[in-house]
Amino acid sequence: MNAHLQPTGSAYFISPETAAVENHTLSVLVDNEPGVLARVIGLFSGRGYNIESLTVSETEHEAHLSRITIVTRGTPAVLEQIKAQLERIVPVHRVLDLTVRARQLGQERPIEREVALVKVIGSGEVRAETLRLAEAFQAKVVDATLDHFIFEITGKSSKIDQFVSIMKPLGLNEICRTGIAAMNRGPQGM
Repeated sequence: MNAHLQPTGSAYFISPETAAVENHTLSVLVDNEPGVLARVIGLFSGRGYNIESLTVSETEHEAHLSRITIVTRGTPAVLEQIKAQLERIVPVHRVLDLTVRARQLGQERPIEREVALVKVIGSGEVRAETLRLAEAFQAKVVDATLDHFIFEITGKSSKIDQFVSIMKPLGLNEICRTGIAAMNRGPQGM
């Protein structure tokens, strides 16, 4: 292909991207009905977009609405394309890029939190060190026996990543993470 040819106008024309790739947190308000999540996820997989984190829960029971929080990566143009494509899915009521909105409000990022359950196996001095470090991270013991602990930890993903890396040499056995829940600061809702 000649490098001097102009784009064809196709949405799928491939050109070199010079814009920086960054993580964005999207909040999607949808009807709580069968198949909606599959359609949203299908949009991402069908176009080769990766999902870094995904959480879904009904937020307005009477209105049968659910909120999907998606963390994805892309250039600003790709992220705008994802948002526009999500808005075209029929049961989608609203799509908000929380990262862009936070910047409009003069903030670096939206409020983002994640919960994790972390199982650590160990005894003796390792067990005491595990408890000491868990306390420093404000991790709560939710299950314990003579040979293991299960901790619940809540916070930014970076805090959970750090806790997990510290627990690895102490006998980390299993991790279960919820994914990111997020919203912007201030009185304005989604």
